[in-house]
Amino acid sequence: MRLMRVGEIGVERPALLDEGGRLLDLSPIGHDLDGSFFAAGGLEQVRRLVASTRLTTIGGLDDNGAVSVKDGSRIGAPVAKPEKILCIGLNYVDHAEETGNPIPAEPIVFMKAPNSLVGPFDEILVPRGSQKTDWEIELAIVMGARARYLDSPEAAAAGILGYAISNDVSEREYQLERGGTWDKGKSCETFNPMGPWLASADEIDDVQSIDLKLAVNGVIRQDGTTAKMIFGVHYIVWYLSQFMVLEPGDIINTGTPPGVSLGHDDVPFLTAGDLVELEASGLGRQAGHVGQA
Repeated sequence: MRLMRVGEIGVERPALLDEGGRLLDLSPIGHDLDGSFFAAGGLEQVRRLVASTRLTTIGGLDDNGAVSVKDGSRIGAPVAKPEKILCIGLNYVDHAEETGNPIPAEPIVFMKAPNSLVGPFDEILVPRGSQKTDWEIELAIVMGARARYLDSPEAAAAGILGYAISNDVSEREYQLERGGTWDKGKSCETFNPMGPWLASADEIDDVQSIDLKLAVNGVIRQDGTTAKMIFGVHYIVWYLSQFMVLEPGDIINTGTPPGVSLGHDDVPFLTAGDLVELEASGLGRQAGHVGQA
């Protein structure tokens, strides 16, 4: 199941991208795609609706695999108002090496402000005065059930609703040169484009073999695979559950492969006018133009 949200900011409506590539209006469910909906068995509600109702087609996939809406409506992030956006840093060996950091013995955990979440084609804003705004393609986990003190990584699977593409946009000066934790370099407005869709966990055959690619202005900068994670998806969820309660709708960004600007003097940071394009196997494509805050 591939879930989406369509419409202007604050008035998005739910949609389903079906197996035939049609984008169907899910407004009849009468609820947004948020934590309370997921906790109440939202996926089953969608399945029952699709089986019993003739839904309106509002768009779909084109021959190039890009999704669009017939009336040109905006595509929003596939999850509404998450309680938390959690992130794992330096979770790929080669990314740790390119940034000059040691391989972590335990997951490095930080948070992004939930209101940094935007749609997959929304503008990415460089903060005022920023000279070091960077990109990071990541696999995002979306929780579908509460998780606390899980007994093992294997127990994590039952609480995962699905997966999506996430861009953990980062301001490196704020993150690394201004003192304190990483959060203020990660939480600026528009710093978490996500989508275009949320693929339910059963859509992904092997979450540890997803290809991740990111290009800036047509130049491939990141070309990696989740097979090279230091800490796998289920381990991350188990680990986080030992320190905090994970709630339905929470988003977990799982780290980025190598190829960011940080650590490479010949790779420029983002500036207004740039185009950042991301794709992941089974999770679609996103593209965001860069503007100035």
